[in-house]
Amino acid sequence: MKIVVDLVAHGPALTALQKRSDVQIEWIARPEERARELDPEVIRGADALFCMFPPTNHQVMRNLKWIQIASTGYTQLFGLDLPDRGVKATNARGCFDVPIAEWNIAMMVNLARNCPQMHRNQQSHTWDRSAIFQNEIRGRTVGFWGYGGLARETARLAKHLGMTVHVLTRQGVKPRKDTYTVAGTGDPDGILPDRQFIAGEEQAFLQTLDFLIVALPLTKSTEGLIGLRELQALRPSAFVLNPARGPIIQEPALLQVLRENTIAGAAIDTHYRYPMPAEHPLWDFPNVIFTPHIAGSSLSPRFKERVWDIFATNVDRFLCGESLLNELTREQLAGE
Repeated sequence: MKIVVDLVAHGPALTALQKRSDVQIEWIARPEERARELDPEVIRGADALFCMFPPTNHQVMRNLKWIQIASTGYTQLFGLDLPDRGVKATNARGCFDVPIAEWNIAMMVNLARNCPQMHRNQQSHTWDRSAIFQNEIRGRTVGFWGYGGLARETARLAKHLGMTVHVLTRQGVKPRKDTYTVAGTGDPDGILPDRQFIAGEEQAFLQTLDFLIVALPLTKSTEGLIGLRELQALRPSAFVLNPARGPIIQEPALLQVLRENTIAGAAIDTHYRYPMPAEHPLWDFPNVIFTPHIAGSSLSPRFKERVWDIFATNVDRFLCGESLLNELTREQLAGE
């Protein structure tokens, strides 16, 4: 099995693969964070490709049977006709569940205690011991719109902190199979939610929450899914967290509810433009924590270890004819 690796190496994992007699590794040592053309003589006979972005000349890979990408999002695979070419595709789902879940917990605590204002008070040498800085998240309800890996790990942590967990999914919470999960994390059996809602029950779901966490992938059906009607269904004391993808929440609607104080505030890690322009109003809301897509990224300290763990496990599964971890469906690859 010939495998082309166009990705920064995790030394131990790469060395272990190179020592195997049943695989041939072609490692391209200087990958770039964008699609590019690769040497056709190197990639032409490859059976598998491990990369962040497929090469622009991927069509020369006529023996290709499997692509492993090093990101959770998979829009870079749209339009490649992989299912019709007989090519399986897997992503890095699960790599960022831990850091994003910790970001979610940190943001809920910071929003509940109004830590941004405490920091401003520190900068202005203001001594203010008001009750607004002493709130707890214990006993509050956190709701997840979507219940993938990052939601399940956040739910696990939230339950340990004494929070109530509500979940909205299309058809109800189910066990997760053949999905990468860091050992000891998440909710693989789907048993943690205190209450479940399904499609059509959005308003009832939103009205129960103290925190709404967006936990959906960006697809044709989820872009703009959360608009003014949904945001206005939240309590005025509720907060919105978006570690998923910015455009899932309609930008004008988010700005309107923040300006009108329809919600208590927000923590935003995914955005509408990259980088966000300096003049964008989200920078300046006193009740918004605005982070530059750092909840989980390829710079996370455990990223390389985990994404190479997924890849090495899938190499074994592929050679044994078993189902792959994180395999994307035809519908997902079509952006549905």
